[in-house]
Amino acid sequence: MSQPQVILVDDEKEVRLSYSQSLELAGFAVRAFASAEHALDLISPEFPGVVVSDIRMAGLDGMSFLSRVRSMDRELPVILITGHADTALAVAGMREGAYDFIEKPCRPRKLADVVARAADYRQLILENRRLRDWSTRQEDTIEARLMGRTPAIADLRRFIRTIAPSDADILLVGATGTGKGLVARLIHDVSKRAARPFVLVDCATLSHAAPEAELFGVEAGAAGSGRARFGKIEQAHGGTILFDNLSRMPLDLQARLARVMEDGALTRIGGHGSIPVDVRYMAALRVDPDAEVAAGRLSPELLYRLNVATIHLPRLDERREDISLLFLKLANDAAARMGTELDPVPPSILQDLINRPWPGNVRELANAAERYVLGVGHGPAPAAAQDNATSRRLADRVAEYERSLIIGTLATCGGNLKAAYEILGLSRKTLYEKMQKFGLDKRDFRDPDDPA
Repeated sequence: MSQPQVILVDDEKEVRLSYSQSLELAGFAVRAFASAEHALDLISPEFPGVVVSDIRMAGLDGMSFLSRVRSMDRELPVILITGHADTALAVAGMREGAYDFIEKPCRPRKLADVVARAADYRQLILENRRLRDWSTRQEDTIEARLMGRTPAIADLRRFIRTIAPSDADILLVGATGTGKGLVARLIHDVSKRAARPFVLVDCATLSHAAPEAELFGVEAGAAGSGRARFGKIEQAHGGTILFDNLSRMPLDLQARLARVMEDGALTRIGGHGSIPVDVRYMAALRVDPDAEVAAGRLSPELLYRLNVATIHLPRLDERREDISLLFLKLANDAAARMGTELDPVPPSILQDLINRPWPGNVRELANAAERYVLGVGHGPAPAAAQDNATSRRLADRVAEYERSLIIGTLATCGGNLKAAYEILGLSRKTLYEKMQKFGLDKRDFRDPDDPA
């Protein structure tokens, strides 16, 4: 840990040297100045320390210096040094925002105690700022990368906000294409491990020849290796590792992985000593983990270690209200990659997309968006969707169609009600009534990049 920093300003050389020596002996890193003007160059909102300044000085006096410091950072502690006759002035300085004041002559122990309290306060202020900044970045990232307004997605965002700051290991369960990898990467990116590696291991494609070496590494000379090699787990040190298709990992490797998780250390192939590893573990499964355990494909010991927190990702047909927004976002992203402009998507196409079954979930929707941008269309609704619709009551189907059509139109118009009711051929009052009936809010359809 670095030494707490102190900026000391006093135009009396003897006092300046005496206080500098006392504070340095107490463990502080001191920068001493004879004038406040020179000290201002070191003041910034990021300064990780304390300012100690005399009140009576030639040029910029202590009170004016206090005012200048507070204009740069109101939460930077300033301790004023005062003579006995200037106590009233020091009290006025406290009212102006000084952290504390000390009277000359001051015993070294008292000076160090006051500065230490101020330094602790400063560290608390800076840590709170870092947490606020991190929280803001986290919120912006989560909202931008996990779009949707359905309760299932809102609940998922709330859970991510809760779990991401911790080091809890996570099990992600969801069908193909629901976004397990995206959610795992998002949790890593908004965690405090974001600057460290994120390593993906697809257990279905682990090397058949040497899967153990791929995960745990090899010492030089072992297994025909000419030099030591890091495994995937060591590569993730300090960061996060995601095991996709976990139940496809051989059971003996699952048992060894469970031991590594328990011990916080691993041994390379051909090695004898333990190597500490600091890793957050995540795993993804397409089916219920208990069913995989029952089928003998998943080690129960490994499951118990991984499911500290379990995230179930909803299928796309469980969040149909999000399909229009997701398609428009995915289509815009595809257009940007291709260097082209996306023309407005007709509401009839969005309605057709909403009615589809989407067995491939968001991944399939992304492919449809890319085909649309390429101009190869999205084709007619599959027969399965038509057959599914005939099994419902006519009134329910009409209401669902009406609601979906309004959602698609609002999404296309970015929440602009005038444009929406003109496209739908409704009066403003009728559109409002239908939106109220279906629980729709125009704010949910606005483009997040629209300054309005």
